[in-house]
Amino acid sequence: MKTFLLPLFPRASYFPDFLTPLEGTQGLDAGLEAILATPCERVAREVDALNRVVGAPAWTRRLTEPDLREQLVGALRAYHRAAIAPHEECIQERLHAERARHAHTLLHAGTEGLLAGLGPTIRWRPPVLEIDPYPDHRDVHLDGRGLLLIPSHFCWQAPIALADPGLPSVLLYPLHHLPTTTPHADSPPLNALLGPTRAAILRASATGSTTTEAAAGPA
Repeated sequence: MKTFLLPLFPRASYFPDFLTPLEGTQGLDAGLEAILATPCERVAREVDALNRVVGAPAWTRRLTEPDLREQLVGALRAYHRAAIAPHEECIQERLHAERARHAHTLLHAGTEGLLAGLGPTIRWRPPVLEIDPYPDHRDVHLDGRGLLLIPSHFCWQAPIALADPGLPSVLLYPLHHLPTTTPHADSPPLNALLGPTRAAILRASATGSTTTEAAAGPA
């Protein structure tokens, strides 16, 4: 599985956009279905671009074939099951905290305050959102289109965007990771000391969750 997936997701200035479909915001299954449904012409074009950047293995050109793309989706699903699913609850909690943080900023500081607080590598210099460092140098003009901001648990340095300017404008950026010393709500000692509800409220205050999210915790 490792040798199958790594050539398609290199640490380089480019990897195929069809592997990170916008439908993935609707969940794993929707994202994988979008990969399977990508037109062959687009797959061929993006794999050619990958080969120009990193010289990917020859078999990657066969991703236009439905059978090989089925194998790719199977490998992605297996990787998710082995490496991500065991930590998914924690990841989702951090993403909820990130959204709550931005909702608070938007309420009190407006859109400009939100854009200014996305992270140390993102600078808001009206009317330009600058990203440094970034794998390559390019300008993206929204021309009236919206910008979808997606916090990512797996981005630790520079944000990334889709390479094709004809695709929807998306910016995947690192979420604010919590210190490793932050108390966890389902920690047995903390639950035993405070009870699960008070422990959840304590963690909510540490992560920036809203009162509604805290109220949705364990009773």
